[in-house]
Amino acid sequence: MSPSLSEKPMPDLLTGQKSKTDVDPLTDPNFQTVGESWVNNPSMTCRDVNVFYSDKQAIADVSLDIGRNEVIAMIGPSGCGKSTFLRCLNRMNDTIDICRVEGEITLEGKNIYDKEMDIVFLRARVGMVFQKPNPFPKSLYDNVAYGVRLHGLANNKSELDDIVESSLKKAGLWREVSDRLDKPGTGLSGGQQQRLCIARAIAIRPEVILMDEPCSALDPIATAVIEELIDDLRQQYSICIVTHSMQQAARVSQRTAYFHLGKLIEIGSTSDMFTNPTHPLTEGYITGRFG
Repeated sequence: MSPSLSEKPMPDLLTGQKSKTDVDPLTDPNFQTVGESWVNNPSMTCRDVNVFYSDKQAIADVSLDIGRNEVIAMIGPSGCGKSTFLRCLNRMNDTIDICRVEGEITLEGKNIYDKEMDIVFLRARVGMVFQKPNPFPKSLYDNVAYGVRLHGLANNKSELDDIVESSLKKAGLWREVSDRLDKPGTGLSGGQQQRLCIARAIAIRPEVILMDEPCSALDPIATAVIEELIDDLRQQYSICIVTHSMQQAARVSQRTAYFHLGKLIEIGSTSDMFTNPTHPLTEGYITGRFG
């Protein structure tokens, strides 16, 4: 009988004793990501991505594909680089003066770091939902309509009304707010505000949605609603979610990527990752031995 996860030998994470691979892959020049990083017909591709804050390296040689109509979860201990990597996917790191990104990231085959890339248009195609709900100090209607107006996606008021209604329905919020669209978005509960932000993101017809711990500030009931919404949305979008909750990653994603010390340690199907992880660091994190 094969040993259970908790019975398998683990590296000594305090002394640095090796087991299968070095416990500090960031300094191991021979380290290679475990698992299959590529998918057929990806929406986005990332190749040899490195991120630096001044002279400090935060991400090292990360390569992976983001598939169509799938949820990929990025997990790992605090400070492992998963959120930094996520922000590379729509160039949010451009807002940090000391941040430098190397490597290639493509969206539908075009390098998003090309000098000719329109960053505003990129962020419409790769939407972002942040950890803390951030509705604009505007009405519910204007929150959803804001990006549509900015990008000229509606030709008239009737089209704009349809987009607002459709987006709120996709975000599972329409029935709760349809009779008060003129009320401030900031007056909603935390879970409703997060769904409003999701509606705002999908109103501008993105191809990819990035979610940085979207449920960390929500109660269990609101979290369950968001998770159900994520599963519905993947039928139309590619979704990348950063989460500290392994249970959430197991519930909502089809693929999981485990980060440690800025390296992509292991990537594969979520079911395989959580039942039979290959790398000892992945196993240690999933079994709760560290993190």
